[in-house]
Amino acid sequence: MTPGPPLGAFRPRIDAAGHDNLLQLVQLRWLAVAGQLVTILLTRFAFGITLPLIAMLGVLTALVALNAVSFVLLRRRRAITNAELFGALLLDVAALSAQLYLSGGATNPFVSLFLLQVVLGSVLLDRWSSWALVAATSVAFAILTAVYRPITLPPAIDRSLFALHVQGMWVCFALVAVLLVMFVTRINGNLRAQDASLADIRQQASEEEHIVRIGMLASGAAHELGTPLSSLSVILGDWRRTAAIARDPDLVRDVEDMQAEVQRCKAIVTGILLSSGDARGEESSATSVRVLMDRVVGEWSAARGFANARYTDRFGADVPIASDVVLQQAVFNLLDNAAEVSPGEIAIDLWRIGDALTLTVRDEGPGFPAEQLAGLGKPYNSSKPGLGRGLGLFLVGNVARKLGGTLAAHNRPEGGAEVTLILPLAAISLAGTDG
Repeated sequence: MTPGPPLGAFRPRIDAAGHDNLLQLVQLRWLAVAGQLVTILLTRFAFGITLPLIAMLGVLTALVALNAVSFVLLRRRRAITNAELFGALLLDVAALSAQLYLSGGATNPFVSLFLLQVVLGSVLLDRWSSWALVAATSVAFAILTAVYRPITLPPAIDRSLFALHVQGMWVCFALVAVLLVMFVTRINGNLRAQDASLADIRQQASEEEHIVRIGMLASGAAHELGTPLSSLSVILGDWRRTAAIARDPDLVRDVEDMQAEVQRCKAIVTGILLSSGDARGEESSATSVRVLMDRVVGEWSAARGFANARYTDRFGADVPIASDVVLQQAVFNLLDNAAEVSPGEIAIDLWRIGDALTLTVRDEGPGFPAEQLAGLGKPYNSSKPGLGRGLGLFLVGNVARKLGGTLAAHNRPEGGAEVTLILPLAAISLAGTDG
């Protein structure tokens, strides 16, 4: 059995939640920059309220620069740490504090935007950093009650200050509500995607454990069968040399047939041992896609006595790869499944799509039941009667997954089914199999 990928291989998929959360924070910051710019311009030119435009626009420029740095970080790394998210939110709090200081401090109705930062921190950050953000916003709010730059209002607005303040509070409330719904909805989507990823990993681990058990059973059986098969080979050799059998051509022919079948059984046992890891290192050799597939299809047709296989090679320029027993057995399983249900011929097409090997097998059978298609690649997922059915495509799917490929199937409108195995050439190339 080929070893599974290290546990660390799954970590980027899990840590991607931090990456997605920072991406959402960057998008929210763009909305904040646009909203602040519109508010500043309306306040200055529509209401005639004097504001320190240069300083406030400078804060917005700093937020744009922060977003640019965050964007570069997102492009270069998939995993974003809690400390980095915490630092980004602290800078947002600092920018909001600066804008409020320049526009009336705690008397500004938009001071409630601090609550937005607190909610974001509680969703995105670890417990300690969430509470640290609460402390930072509380301190900033307290300072702004005493230290701020007052706003000089025109006489007309000064007489209706309370009404204006209430209107500002309503705008702030609506803004916070909209942004929170947008952001929390997206964050929940990220969390659900992370949970689904973890569920897939657990399912994959369960299936690989099942494969390990199958491999151990097969390997043990192969070891046990090795001794009686060797004994049978010796006994048949002795029989063939006895005078009574040597004089009878029919008996000689029967003994030769039995010897051939014993040798075939021994070859199957050897293949099982190689696939399970015994004597590993000698089963792979240098070959090419075209040579390997020609040989595998030819050997399968001869071994199964199946004369209705139509093989078409559309691969194009040949590519050197490693000839591996596990890969060959996966192709054998694909062809066996098609031959078992097809009363007529089966069509085997070899393609190259981009940097991937694509093998398509079409049969003329009844097709897959809907429930089997839905559970493609699951163990014991078969419509055929009998114990142990449904492992063929399960093993093929596992090989595809280990090599970074895919296994897909669908029923054809004209009848029969089509199964497609796609493998990246980099995973089966000679360079990709080192170590």
